[in-house]
Amino acid sequence: MKSLLSLFNDIINIYIWILIINAILSWLVAFNVLNVQNRFIYTILEFSYRITAPPLNIIRRYLPNFGSIDISPVILILGLYFIRNLVFEFFGYF
Repeated sequence: MKSLLSLFNDIINIYIWILIINAILSWLVAFNVLNVQNRFIYTILEFSYRITAPPLNIIRRYLPNFGSIDISPVILILGLYFIRNLVFEFFGYF
């Protein structure tokens, strides 16, 4: 059981890092630091967008408009930490 919980923890951590990388890359594209005409950059952006967009869009539906500030990745990261801690608490992993 500990190995399954460890795998669950690793998947959550990898997904959180993908969310962080996606946010940083979107800022770099918005400020024209990265060129999306580069095929490698485009592939990374497309992959991170396809992985993170569905849950972020669900969260964005319920958030009020804050202008150009998007806090949905922060809310998703906090939610993932909460779910991870809840599962660990339920199975007594700590």
